[in-house]
Amino acid sequence: MTTTAQGPIPTSMRASVLLEQGVIEMQERPVPTPGDGEVLVRVGSVGVCGSDVHYYKHGRIGDMVVTAPIVLGHEVSGTVVGVGRGVSEDRVGDRVALDPQVPCRQCRQCKTGRSNLCPFMEFYATPPFDGTFCDYVTAPADQAFTVPDSLSDESAALLEPLSVGLWAAHKADVGPGDQVLIAGAGPIGAMCAQAVRARGVTDVVVTDFVDSRRERITSFGASRSLHPVADAAEIAEIRADAFIDCSGATPAVVSGIRSTRGGGTVVLVGLGAEEMPLPVQLIATREINVTGVFRYVDTWPRGIALTTSGAVHLDDMVTARYPLEQVEDALNADSDPLSMKAVVVVNPSQD
Repeated sequence: MTTTAQGPIPTSMRASVLLEQGVIEMQERPVPTPGDGEVLVRVGSVGVCGSDVHYYKHGRIGDMVVTAPIVLGHEVSGTVVGVGRGVSEDRVGDRVALDPQVPCRQCRQCKTGRSNLCPFMEFYATPPFDGTFCDYVTAPADQAFTVPDSLSDESAALLEPLSVGLWAAHKADVGPGDQVLIAGAGPIGAMCAQAVRARGVTDVVVTDFVDSRRERITSFGASRSLHPVADAAEIAEIRADAFIDCSGATPAVVSGIRSTRGGGTVVLVGLGAEEMPLPVQLIATREINVTGVFRYVDTWPRGIALTTSGAVHLDDMVTARYPLEQVEDALNADSDPLSMKAVVVVNPSQD
């Protein structure tokens, strides 16, 4: 393999490591070497995802369990500083956003366009694979998407959660003239609202219990926001073309299904209880399509185009920034109801 760089690449780097549930430690680790078809990326910014928080606070998400020290973080941007064999040295210096998925590319799911469901997936910060709260990472060259200089490092990193919203909007299959109901006005709810707006939907109703979130969500795609209890009667009258749940709360899911028109679509994004009772007779008699979202497929080019054009706003979602040494504070930022999106600035831009 060959490695090139603009300036020397150090042999060691900083890494913020989750040792066990609730315990973070800064460590010095070797800088990884890019393999065949890979690039070495100097990490710029990393967004904090709810999954990172869950691993930190609970040590697991469903059957994905932290059993050994792991580096968290998967919403990442940076700069290519080295390449492996088979990758053009012209890529050195590219500012990139990384798709954190590494599917096998050989199984039936991969071969039929469902690579996000690859049973052999390697995904940043999902046990046992390390993530990006560190100075350098490697990635397949075709998963490192070049971003224009008009996009900040933070916007480039947040293309990952935007991808969740874009995939949810794709699964909802909505467009101009449709109405969309979204439960949850947090970061993913805001990404979904912006994503359906980008598909031409103008009637986007978002529900949330938190006053500050309901007030803020109208800046991120919602045409109006409602309180799940105080506005329950109004919500019950809605017959949305699609309902997208970003809360994972059983009452929200059931309410949303009841507010979906016949032949409409329910998209489950939030992960709550492993099992929940659903109004199956209503689902059957209304012929409601119920589906889920697990990651995404081929969303980065679309996300870059939408963000560059101004159709989607990501920088405005950032409410707190932390250096790498304060990852633990970043993981606790969601305790503030005014927080929307925390970002870890690993290596500030040189610009």
